[in-house]
Amino acid sequence: MDILRFITAGSVDDGKSTLIGRLLYDSKSIMTDQLEAISKQSKNKENGEIDLAILTDGLRAEREQGITIDVAYKYFSTPKRKFIIADAPGHVQYTRNMVTGASNSDLAIILIDARKGVIEQTRRHSLIASLLKIPHVVVAINKMDLVDFSETVFNQIKQDYQAIQESLGLDNVEFIPISALNGENIVEHSTEVMKWYKGDTLLTFLENVEIAQDENFTHPRLSVQYVLRPQSEEFHDYRGYAGKVGSGIFKKGDTVLIQPSGISTKIKTIEHNLKEVEEVSAGQSVVLHFENEIDISRGDMIVGEENAPNITQNISSLFCWMDTKALQVGGKYLLQHNSRTVRCVVKNIDYKLNINTLEKEEDADTIKLNEIGRLEIKTASPLVFDSYKELRSNGGAILIDETTHLTAAALILQ
Repeated sequence: MDILRFITAGSVDDGKSTLIGRLLYDSKSIMTDQLEAISKQSKNKENGEIDLAILTDGLRAEREQGITIDVAYKYFSTPKRKFIIADAPGHVQYTRNMVTGASNSDLAIILIDARKGVIEQTRRHSLIASLLKIPHVVVAINKMDLVDFSETVFNQIKQDYQAIQESLGLDNVEFIPISALNGENIVEHSTEVMKWYKGDTLLTFLENVEIAQDENFTHPRLSVQYVLRPQSEEFHDYRGYAGKVGSGIFKKGDTVLIQPSGISTKIKTIEHNLKEVEEVSAGQSVVLHFENEIDISRGDMIVGEENAPNITQNISSLFCWMDTKALQVGGKYLLQHNSRTVRCVVKNIDYKLNINTLEKEEDADTIKLNEIGRLEIKTASPLVFDSYKELRSNGGAILIDETTHLTAAALILQ
């Protein structure tokens, strides 16, 4: 079975944690001991109801306040597919957590409270889904029970969101009216109260949506993580370069380039799971041996002769600012890209995006927590990368504060 990774995002109290709890509960993916534990902790145990949000809100502060603070991951499966769920916080100050959870998702479920309709956080999360090139979006209009399951309300919200969809260029958007608390259109169809809705239930859609394979087999990329040189009697001449194949295929005898130096060599042998193999592909952790003895270090990139990556010290990148300390032009940071870390300086802020209007504000001289925009960076040494739009596995990076070592920004390289 394949695996669908998806994230739930929405504003505060839109019911994200309850939705995931309902999915797990109705699909019978909760162990008996888990069910007993949450039954004891449920706030509504007086009338026998189970607080399904407890399944994902694991931190004590989350349970006390009834909110989600950190990204929670849950795993479940049905006979058709396996699922990895990321439950993202709804508060504006935790938008950076949503970026983390969405960075490797195949699908985003954006929840909208039927009473409130499209709000700022809806736009913010949709923008992030667009920037991160998430292939599929489900707009789940929740709490339909609080608007008398009105088809008119559903259609109005759908119309409002389609304006956002068009402005952001989002493809493959599905709209589903639900009530996570009551289980309407989650696993089973709402037979009476929303009989006007003829589409799939949420789970049926998740089980059957076609997900494009993340693996790219035409751009061979391997970032060297470790140089294996035992220097023992048994392995006197052993010299291997270990790493995970980010994309593409490497075959024994292939001519490859070591970037950023540009040295050309041929693959002599390939090891995978302690055995010699003829070829390896995206997602496999391997050790490569070359015909020539050349200087290769951690952070170097092994690439194929064709479909060359970008190699430059001047980088343009979209970003989401993740540090409480504001970004200033001229600020110095560490840039982490795969296994390579280089020093860099922010040369210019091209613009920041206005979340409400999606307009570019080009006169920005500082960037604050959770703001999104585009900047220009100069690195101390060349970086080997691909455009995020073309190759997600080699197009993302982060900025790290040199003094606190906290992640300052998530970068989407252009």
